[in-house]
Amino acid sequence: MPLFSRKSTDAPAEPTVAETEASDIVRASRSHTPGKGRATPKRTEAQRRKAEPPPANRREALKRAREKNRSERQEAMAGMKAGDERYLLPRDKGPERRLVRDYVDSRRTVGTWFFGGAFLIFFLIQIREPRIQLAANVIWLLLALAVIVDSILICRKIKKLIKANYPKTTQRMGSLYLYAVMRGITFRRMRMPQPQVKFGDPVIPTKA
Repeated sequence: MPLFSRKSTDAPAEPTVAETEASDIVRASRSHTPGKGRATPKRTEAQRRKAEPPPANRREALKRAREKNRSERQEAMAGMKAGDERYLLPRDKGPERRLVRDYVDSRRTVGTWFFGGAFLIFFLIQIREPRIQLAANVIWLLLALAVIVDSILICRKIKKLIKANYPKTTQRMGSLYLYAVMRGITFRRMRMPQPQVKFGDPVIPTKA
């Protein structure tokens, strides 16, 4: 063989030991399945559960129906309290009424003291004392006047909010005013849907 002869370039070079180990690692990583060697599940546990067997008798069927109805009522009540549009009554549906609720709930209203003051005045009137009866009548007059003034201010603010955010609304303003006044004279804890904002929170209108 000649001393200065060149090696043939046609024959492929044999892989080294390091290259062989690296290729084995790559193949092992590609074929590896996560989860400690177990196959990745294709279905969730809920999908793999067997269907509930049919009721054995009429009593069991009625029991299941009652449980289902109770669960649906609880879900509907929870959704109504949270203001979920799917569970609201027709009187509470719509972004305009949601805006009215949020505005009333974000402020302190004189109307929340109306019924409490009415009960107090009722007991004061029963006392056979002219001075006390006169004071009760004056308090009643002042309370009623304060509720009227506060309701007017609420209605004026609602009118501005509705015109600014829902100029093409089909809701009657008189209906929205009444809705706001009735909510304003209701105790905060008894309002339905429950208040979703705190006192002083900004009122953010939702999309129509």
